[in-house]
Amino acid sequence: MERESVLLPGMAELEPSEKSPLTPHTVARPQANVTNLRDEDIAGIGACGAVLAFFSYILILLFFPFSLLFTIKIVKEYERAVILRLGRLTSKRAKGPGLFFILPCMDDVKVVDLRTVTFDVPPQEILTKDSVTVRVDGVVYFRIFNPTMSVVKVENAYNSTFLLAQTTMRSVLGTKNLSQLLSDREAISNEMGEILDKATDVWGVKVERVEIKDVRLPAGFQRAMAAEAESSREARAKVIAAEGEQNASQALKEAADVLDESPAAVQLRYLQTLNQIAGERNHTYVFPLPVDLLMKMFGKSK
Repeated sequence: MERESVLLPGMAELEPSEKSPLTPHTVARPQANVTNLRDEDIAGIGACGAVLAFFSYILILLFFPFSLLFTIKIVKEYERAVILRLGRLTSKRAKGPGLFFILPCMDDVKVVDLRTVTFDVPPQEILTKDSVTVRVDGVVYFRIFNPTMSVVKVENAYNSTFLLAQTTMRSVLGTKNLSQLLSDREAISNEMGEILDKATDVWGVKVERVEIKDVRLPAGFQRAMAAEAESSREARAKVIAAEGEQNASQALKEAADVLDESPAAVQLRYLQTLNQIAGERNHTYVFPLPVDLLMKMFGKSK
């Protein structure tokens, strides 16, 4: 069975002699210090370049050991050096860390930092899907995993990633409602991170994380939301008070039914009330008057 070659976005088709023995299920992703540049992109320096290199070696020998100050370079553990000899790449792999040798007046050394870099996305005026204007800012964490691609494929990898993060934030948040923006920040951040990582992969840049820092609403909209929340709280308070009164009236009804069954209980309750009034040390005088007597008196008058 013949295998069909599947091209991923951003990859050029290789010649038959250059095809890699990858299986159809293998994902080709550039690794650190390795590029997917073709051999044609790394051409020789030609006859004129060879002559210049010959004279450079002669000068190095003539001024030895002082020439070592210009021919030996050092890069740190977290750095890599991309060498352009007469404007052309000398190797697919970047140099470093440690010592390496260059030809003065012929080699141009570009040092790339591989550490994770962070930058703040300035506040963006964004119109959400439900037509609400908000100001959103964020932070992006990224690093360069392929120094050669970051030098050859883009003029300034840091500035390009910064500008792309701004446009990606505006385009993604413009498709979300305000409620989604306030409640699903993590999902939105992951979506923006995936889009940025896919777009910057051809530059040798790996976007590790994207976070939304703050969402600022207009002052008028904040007052409207505060009034709405206050009205909701007042409505819930009234409902709770009504439920309390209903429960209290139900308890009083049950107590009245119990007292109605026993006339002595009414008298005991009356005496307990007198005791409570006497304990307050006031000048209130209470004269007990049976309710039944009043009912008989009113009944005779009628």
